[in-house]
Amino acid sequence: MNDDQLLRYSRHILLPEIGIDGQEKFRRAHALVMGAGGLGSPVALYLASAGVGTLTICDGDTVDLTNLQRQIVHRGDAIGTAKAASAQRTLAGINPEISVHAINERVSGLRFDELVRAADVVIDCSDNFATRHALNRACVIHRKPLVSGAGVRFDGQIAVFDLRNADAPCYHCLFPETGDNEDMRCAVMGVFAPLVGIIGAMQAAEALKLIADIGTSLSGRLLLLDALAMEWRTVRLKRDAACAVCRKV
Repeated sequence: MNDDQLLRYSRHILLPEIGIDGQEKFRRAHALVMGAGGLGSPVALYLASAGVGTLTICDGDTVDLTNLQRQIVHRGDAIGTAKAASAQRTLAGINPEISVHAINERVSGLRFDELVRAADVVIDCSDNFATRHALNRACVIHRKPLVSGAGVRFDGQIAVFDLRNADAPCYHCLFPETGDNEDMRCAVMGVFAPLVGIIGAMQAAEALKLIADIGTSLSGRLLLLDALAMEWRTVRLKRDAACAVCRKV
């Protein structure tokens, strides 16, 4: 790292758990962020600020006025533009040293496989079960750690699914793909703006820990937040021996 980089990341480098070696791991890492909305906004902002060298941000939607209440990576002048491109512009202003790839499309099919294969860590900030399950399948196949988050109304959740650990569960173990799962959209249910900021910041923290291989990840645990009471609950997760996705891995 040059002198400017040592200064920019000095507060990380001062942490013995990270140091120069950890910051170099961030610089060499490639994170895939699926979604540039309420969760993807703080995730992208923190990963970019932390110096993660390559970010791929996927979102097929455009910025709407109603998004600005909580999707903090977007600015008012981005209304009507692609969310991924809007996020890319904001991140370039925060940290021009990193590489940000904007995927302005609703990812489907084999595209999940291609994007996950290229990443070191995957952060699921999507808003529908179809995307979450498709992303999980690709992460299981390629043994890539998946940081999953969700938030609606005042309720949030976060978990890590890391099949690099032999006994770790996958997303499907927790939420089987039965076809009758109902997506709870913010447009219908509403969402408390800071809720997605809290969950998204935690997703970024888990992603950075996984990249630097420090601390204990949330693999095997689901954290549930009631933001009205500001109370957390922890649920222990086990791998489903009959899981249709990860049982043969």
